[in-house]
Amino acid sequence: MKLESFWQATAPVFSGAAASELPAKADVVVVGGGFTGLSAAYNLAKAGVNVVVLEAGEVLSQASGRNGGHCNTGVAQNFASLVESVGLEQASIYYHAYADAVEYVHSVVKEETIDCDLIRTGKLKLASKAKHFPSLVKTYELLKRTVDSNVELIDASHIRDEIGSDAFHGGLLQKGGGQMHMGKFGVGLAQAAVAKGAVIHAHTPVTGLQQIDGHRYRVSTARGDIEAGRVLLATGTSDKGPFSWFQRRIVPVGSFIIATAPLTPGQLQESFKNNRTYVTSLNIGNYFRTTADNRLIFGGRARFAISNPTSDARSGAVLRQGLSELFPQLADVRIDYCWGGLVDMTADRLPRAGEHEGLFYSMGYSGHGTQMSVYMGKVMAALITGQPVSNPWQRSNWAAMPGYFGKPWFLPMAGLYYKAKDKVS
Repeated sequence: MKLESFWQATAPVFSGAAASELPAKADVVVVGGGFTGLSAAYNLAKAGVNVVVLEAGEVLSQASGRNGGHCNTGVAQNFASLVESVGLEQASIYYHAYADAVEYVHSVVKEETIDCDLIRTGKLKLASKAKHFPSLVKTYELLKRTVDSNVELIDASHIRDEIGSDAFHGGLLQKGGGQMHMGKFGVGLAQAAVAKGAVIHAHTPVTGLQQIDGHRYRVSTARGDIEAGRVLLATGTSDKGPFSWFQRRIVPVGSFIIATAPLTPGQLQESFKNNRTYVTSLNIGNYFRTTADNRLIFGGRARFAISNPTSDARSGAVLRQGLSELFPQLADVRIDYCWGGLVDMTADRLPRAGEHEGLFYSMGYSGHGTQMSVYMGKVMAALITGQPVSNPWQRSNWAAMPGYFGKPWFLPMAGLYYKAKDKVS
C-alpha cells in the first residue's frame, strides 16, 4: 500500500513550472497553486493580465490533489437546515452557485480538452439509519419545490437497485453532480494557465506581505520580493506564512481516503452499478466513488486528526474496516493507496471570498471545494480586474473563532462529540 494520493501518483507530470528568477513586479500575484489559484491565473491570463502564481510546494500538493474526487451540486449542509439558518432566498443563491460551479468545471474541461475522466452521473446521499430517511424526504420536497427539479427520492425498498449494501435505508439523488480524476484535471488546468501566459513558481513559499498602498503589496519569499498590483490569497488551510488573520477563521480538519485495486466487472455491477458519487448521512460518515480504471475511492473523517504518514496509515485501517462493514463482498479487495488531506472548514461550513486590508481571498470550502474553488477562481479574477460579477460568498463580517489561533486543539473532543451524536441520532 502506497501512502500517497492516487490522483497525484497517476496524474501527468506538470511541465509548466517556471525555471526563471522571480520578476520584480506583477499585475497580480496569486498565493497558492491549487484549483482556486490555478483557475484565477487561467482567467487572469486569458484577460491579458500579467499574473504570477507562488506555490509553497508542488502544484496541487494540498487539498486540490488530495480529495475524494467528487464534483457535485448541492451545498455542504443539509439544504433544509440551511434554509432555517439563512432563509430560503440566501440558501437558494448558495445552492445555485454550486450548480453553476459544476457547469463551469465542465465548460473548462471541454474548452481546454482536458482528459480527466469527467462524468456526470449524480450524487446519492444514503440514509445510514432508518430514522435519517425522513430528513432526506424533507430535503427532497424542499429542493423539488424551490431550487432543483432534477432530484429523486429512493425509498428503502428500492435502494438495493442503486447500491449493493444492506447498510442503507433509502437515499436522495441529485442528478447534476459528477466526478473526475483530480490530478489529471489540475495538471490540465495548470498547463492551460501557462499556455495563456500565467507564470507558476513552485517551491516558493510566501514569507511576508507588506502593504504599500491600497491593493499594492510587497510579497516576500526566500527567492526574493515581488511588487504586486493585486494579491489573491488562495491558501486554504495553510498554517505557514503571514496569514494569521485567515488562520483564526479556518479550522484544518483531516479527511482520509483509500483506493482499492481495480475491481472486477462483476464487483462493480453488484456494488455500484450506476457509478455515482456516494455520501452517507452520518456526521462521521463516508464518501466514495469508482474510478475510470475501476478502483473504489473510499474516504471519510476516519479520525479527528491532522494528516501525516502515521495518521494516514492508522486512518486507512479504520477506513478498511468501514469498507468491509458496508460492503462485505469487498472485504478482501487489496488496498493500493492511502492518503490524507486537510479540509478548510469554517464555523458555518460556508466559503468566504472578498477583500481584507487590500488583499483578495477565496477559501473555506468546507469539504465541497472541487467545483467551487474552480468557479471562484473565475469570480475572483473578475473582481480583481473590476469586471461586473456576483460573488456568492461575500459577507459583511467574518468573525474569528473564540479561543482559536490556528492550532485545532479541540479536534479530538469534536470527534468524540460527533461519534456520540451518531450513536443517538
